[in-house]
Amino acid sequence: MKKLVFFVLLALLAAGCKNHNLVINGVYPFDGHDILYLKKVDLKNPIAVDSATINNSGKFRFKTTIDEPSFYTLGFDNNEFITIVAEPGDQINIEFKAKRLQNEYSVEGSVESEKIRKLDKKLGRTLLKLDSLSREYNKIAGNDEEQEKATSLEKAYLDVLNEQRNFNIAFILDNLSKLSAIKALYQSIDENTFVLYKPRDLQYLKLVSDSLSKYYPGISLTKSLISNLEEELNQMYADRITQAAEIADPVKLDANLKNIQGQRIRLSDVMENNYVLLTFWSAESRECISNNLFLKNVYSLYHNDGLEIYQVNLDADEDTWRKSVNFDELPWISVREDDPSSPITARIFNVTGVPANYLFDKEGNIIGKDMFGKSLKIKLSQIFD
Repeated sequence: MKKLVFFVLLALLAAGCKNHNLVINGVYPFDGHDILYLKKVDLKNPIAVDSATINNSGKFRFKTTIDEPSFYTLGFDNNEFITIVAEPGDQINIEFKAKRLQNEYSVEGSVESEKIRKLDKKLGRTLLKLDSLSREYNKIAGNDEEQEKATSLEKAYLDVLNEQRNFNIAFILDNLSKLSAIKALYQSIDENTFVLYKPRDLQYLKLVSDSLSKYYPGISLTKSLISNLEEELNQMYADRITQAAEIADPVKLDANLKNIQGQRIRLSDVMENNYVLLTFWSAESRECISNNLFLKNVYSLYHNDGLEIYQVNLDADEDTWRKSVNFDELPWISVREDDPSSPITARIFNVTGVPANYLFDKEGNIIGKDMFGKSLKIKLSQIFD
């Protein structure tokens, strides 16, 4: 028994003594710079961590303490730097082989940082090609006699852009459980254009977010990724609704949508003798899933007193909606937009993000909007209690 306790204590001591140091040794054998700066990078903003002097022989060294895996930049300023991935306990060696940091360097001691290097090098070659095509195009822009050549250059530019996009997609699919996949998600051609520039590329953000939630739960990068996914999904729904508003004919404030059994249920029919909470949601939104779990409690309290929920789903994939309804055992009326890419019902009710809701009284009058959690429970308590 004493031996067992001894080994348990040793295990606890070892866990408590986990190495949180990050050591970076490197060489920059060129004149012109004396100090390198190390910055921690979230998805948006760099935070200064440390600086190191480059000695006469070109060597430098960083030693700092970190609590979780993260991205870091190592460079002279905001325009000249490289990106690495570091975890607690890492010892990374970097050797710069060109005066400009990004041009040529080697990295050892961090497999993920080596992947980042290859990603950046590939993008660098792509940017050179795009720049060359742009300069050639600008020379003939507006010249009617060169229209055929201009069209050819436009096609070549798009081909290069899509080749880079396909490279990043393949990289992401090969590295779904790795932090380097985040870099592939957010690489950009310029300040206005991501490499993954097509609307459907949001699916790769979802894939990486789901995977890292499993392999790196709780770290800042994963939390930021999940938050960004929520923002992008809400923006996508808002864009769809705006587009639908521009082409759709005016319709009255009602809904007539199919439930899981394929039966059409009209919102105005549900309102007869009921207070109705009309809600809009997506199974891909964590906030919506949490809200549904709260609504199950509310529904069990007040359904027998005359509360009904008419819930409209906005997911592009019908199976995702069906599986979520069945898995969470949602007891109310669950329907889906006939065409989620043109969500007419959401447009009618001016929904610009999810979750969203309206509360109707028994006469069909709106008596509340976008009430969640405590505010919704207080309102229903005032009605039914």
